[in-house]
Amino acid sequence: MKKNIYELAHEINLNPEHLEPYGKDKAKVSFAALSDKDSKAKLILVSAITPTPAGEGKTTVSIGLAQGLKQAGYRAALALRQPSMGPVFGRKGTATGGGKSILSPAESINLHFTGDFHAIGSAHCLLAAAIDNCLHFKTSRLDPERVLWKRVLDMNDRALRRIQVGISEAHPSGRQSGFDITAASEIMAILCLSENYDDLKVRLNRIIVGFTPELEPVTAEEIRVTGSMLALLREALKPNLVQSIEGVPAFVHGGPFANIAHGCNSVLATRMALAHADYVVTEAGFAFDLGGEKFIDIKCRQSGLSPDVIVIVATIRALKMHGGVEQSELALENKEALMQGLQNLDAHLQAARYFNRPIVVALNRFSSDSSDELKTVEQHCARQNISCAVADVFGLGGAGALELSEFVVKACAVPTSALPFVYSLNDSPIVKIEKIAKLIYGASGVDLSAEAEAKLNLLQKNNLGGLPICMAKTHESISDNPQLRGRPENFRISIRDFEINHGAGFLVALTGKLLRMPALPRTPKAEQIQMDGFGNITGW
Repeated sequence: MKKNIYELAHEINLNPEHLEPYGKDKAKVSFAALSDKDSKAKLILVSAITPTPAGEGKTTVSIGLAQGLKQAGYRAALALRQPSMGPVFGRKGTATGGGKSILSPAESINLHFTGDFHAIGSAHCLLAAAIDNCLHFKTSRLDPERVLWKRVLDMNDRALRRIQVGISEAHPSGRQSGFDITAASEIMAILCLSENYDDLKVRLNRIIVGFTPELEPVTAEEIRVTGSMLALLREALKPNLVQSIEGVPAFVHGGPFANIAHGCNSVLATRMALAHADYVVTEAGFAFDLGGEKFIDIKCRQSGLSPDVIVIVATIRALKMHGGVEQSELALENKEALMQGLQNLDAHLQAARYFNRPIVVALNRFSSDSSDELKTVEQHCARQNISCAVADVFGLGGAGALELSEFVVKACAVPTSALPFVYSLNDSPIVKIEKIAKLIYGASGVDLSAEAEAKLNLLQKNNLGGLPICMAKTHESISDNPQLRGRPENFRISIRDFEINHGAGFLVALTGKLLRMPALPRTPKAEQIQMDGFGNITGW
């Protein structure tokens, strides 16, 4: 089923002249492939319940659903994020699907792919180097103690979270800085939200890199290297075209995390997919409380895109874990725990209903699931008038998602109204956060640390309070406490600080103990991966 990249382009009426091939199985797609005509394609947003170590398989289901749509006779395409090498070599592993619902070439996509992450990291670190150069020569208004811009690396590395830079004889202690993971870079978010080179340039120029001693913002434009940053990002802004193993075209582009960034693939890749398919399956990172809310309140608000249906992925294993079952006992039938865990699904269904879109539940089947457990979830959804389809996309590929495809197509036919947002841009930052916390998380309120209060005053003093909010929150709970599984009650969200992503166009509210540079676990995936003398990689 796998096709040459030119055959794949021909199948979706993509002019081969608009392809810039990287070998035989992947290509950059030029902006000329975007149509000026309004697309009538349907946009399908795939989200999930709160992740657990048991796994939900959101990307696998997204790929399987697109393959199911194709098998049902529809022109389907995928719009997905590129994996970060941090999780690939860390705890999670690869992020290109699994079994018979996987992207190809998976090894390339999971590693360097077409070099986009390298370009983003290079542009980010160029700005960091230029900032320190300005400090050295005293050619900037920047206060060395108020520099916000760190460096980035596409790797999990706890040792780089806090570092001293600029150490010299004149400055023996240097200044404190650190590294974030590339997926958390503001430039990653900027690339994913930019519509063209001009938009990219405007966004790069308005990045706030720090403050003066008088607490006035200093932008990247004042550092005078945004032209070079733009040059580094020239090819990276173009979406990448690959395919699933059943030949479904996939526009894989951008990779912000949903817990520490906005968690969606690029606007350009989504538009490209919509221009060349009738049904486009996209996903937003982690659960609906994170990627789903940000997809709508940030990506859709800025771009004008709008989903036609929301798919929530769940598994029996994860639901039982939310119901209190230990991971070692998930293969055992436990209806009581399953019923308890369904409260987590209900929380995300309630949050998704706010946006007035049809909802379909995709129950990702594992071999250990009993028919009685599957039926319990289907009946639970039916009582709420929500379609629920059992999908075995790992084992059967598109053939395992035919019922899911049918439900999704029917849902896409339901007329929709204008997309509502959780908050107005005219709301104050704290009101925006309170609305997200109460309407999406089910929290009772929000608390700000003294540091967050001070930063909020600084933001409002500089007229930055009108930006959307990007919550940086644990993905392991609907709350900001990763220990609280299921559907937590009577909790408050604690904001410890804010970060300004003025170029991307949002404020990041940091909650709990979440860090923007992840760490490797005790036994990382990197210890399992091997390559033989023929270049075959194993241990993924």
